Amino acid sequence: MGESSSQRKPTINGGAPRGPSQGFNDPTASCGRPSRGEDTRQHSNLVGQQVAAGFPSPADDYLKAETPLDLNEHLIKHPAATFFVRVRGDSMTGCGIFPDDILIVDRSLEPAHRKVVIAVVNGELTVKRLHQAGGKVMLMPENAGYQPIVIEDEMELEIWGVVTCVIHPV
Repeated sequence: MGESSSQRKPTINGGAPRGPSQGFNDPTASCGRPSRGEDTRQHSNLVGQQVAAGFPSPADDYLKAETPLDLNEHLIKHPAATFFVRVRGDSMTGCGIFPDDILIVDRSLEPAHRKVVIAVVNGELTVKRLHQAGGKVMLMPENAGYQPIVIEDEMELEIWGVVTCVIHPV
């Protein structure tokens, strides 16, 4: 006989891209992602020298732009499985994720312990750090003002994707 919903164990689903027909609303629907086939790449130039983040270094008389830079090449490893989501809330400020930041999420990556993930818990999206230990799964905030989400047997959990980059203004 099949398991009742109270006996069902939560599962962590990662991997191949999935569409909105998988039982929850597609969070990319309002994320401004271009339609397939539309080329929206913006090329900028990469300055030919590195900049010191510690002590200043002697600079050339000018900064020479030498190499075209495509941020897609540096930030997106799996284009067909990569999405952008905007952050609402402050539960992850301790790891540098702030309200209105844009997260780059790769759905092709396998979720793993300590990775920051986009999770769907009982139909609701959240960004948290995945914690797996002793057969227990928790979604950990990075802000002391929030409690961990302990995944119980009766809860539905899907790991929608792994956060690979955060984009925010300085």
